[in-house]
Amino acid sequence: MSYINLNNDLPGIVGLMHYRPETAKPLNELAEILLRGPSSLTSAEREMIASHVSHRNECHFCHSCHGAAAAHHLDGDLSLLDDIKNGFIKTELSEKMKALLHIAGKVQILGNRVTKEDVESAKAEGASDLEIHDTVLISAAFCMYNRYVDGLGTWAPEEDEAYDETGHMLAHEGYLNSIPQ
Repeated sequence: MSYINLNNDLPGIVGLMHYRPETAKPLNELAEILLRGPSSLTSAEREMIASHVSHRNECHFCHSCHGAAAAHHLDGDLSLLDDIKNGFIKTELSEKMKALLHIAGKVQILGNRVTKEDVESAKAEGASDLEIHDTVLISAAFCMYNRYVDGLGTWAPEEDEAYDETGHMLAHEGYLNSIPQ
């Protein structure tokens, strides 16, 4: 049960968005642009960044939803959620993606932890300025989303399978379709 009366029993940010639909709209529009809009990073890669940051922030709901979305952009295998938690030991990542995840991890701690050397390393692996920009913005945005979800004490299912349908919907229908009316 959340810390405030949401007048619904929906989990995580879903319950919050139904509680206050006027804030749901811009939050979902931002997620749509960052995670599904035009980019040289795939939607799967951007969802992995979101899930990685959410896991580091100990936000189980966001980690699981976005990890499941990443899985559905790939092969649908929800074991990706555990692989994200374990530092991507099974998932093949390009050196560029590893460098971007390194930057994302630093943003998750504190934005000013990102150094010029981190950015230069990502560029040396082929990351563009736009990819670095979007990685930082996805990471910063998910710190906000995570704090929103956990700061109000929302609940989240524990088992990975509970996120399969949401992950499929986010991957194939997007964030704008999840805005409460």
